[in-house]
Amino acid sequence: MRPTRSASLLLVVVALAALAWLSRPVADRSATPGASTQVVDTAPAAHAEALPAFLPGEAAAVIRRIQDGGSFQHRQDGSVFGNREGRLPRHAHGYYREYTVPTPGLSHRGARRIVTGGDPPRDWYYTGDHYESFRRFQPPAREGFP
Repeated sequence: MRPTRSASLLLVVVALAALAWLSRPVADRSATPGASTQVVDTAPAAHAEALPAFLPGEAAAVIRRIQDGGSFQHRQDGSVFGNREGRLPRHAHGYYREYTVPTPGLSHRGARRIVTGGDPPRDWYYTGDHYESFRRFQPPAREGFP
C-alpha cells in the first residue's frame, strides 16, 4: 500500500520536529527551573592561573578592579543586578552585582557584562549578549592575576 501525499507530508513534518527537538541545547540542571536560557558552567579549578578563552581581553582589567574594590568607568557598575530574567540561580535581592566590560569602538556601554554574586564575590558570570545567556567562570586569585 502506497502512502498518500498528506501522510508523506506529515511524516516529513514529524521528522523535522524530532530533529529540531534533538538538536536543542540541554538545560543546565543547576539553573533555576523554567529559565529560558542556560548557564554554561565553565568554572575551572580555583587554582587556575589564566582566564577562560571565552572572556574578551577587556574583561581582565574589570576583574582586577572588582577584586580590588576599585573605581569603575560607568556609574551603573557595581549596582545590583536583579536577575529579573531568572537566568542565574535564585538568591536574595542584592546578591548579584553587574559590571561593564568595555567593547572597543562603542561610545556606549554595549552588551558585555560581568555579574558577580556574593560579597566578596563567590560566583562569577559573563554575558556577551546583555543577559540573554551567561557563562560561569572563576578568576584566578588576585595575587596570581596580572
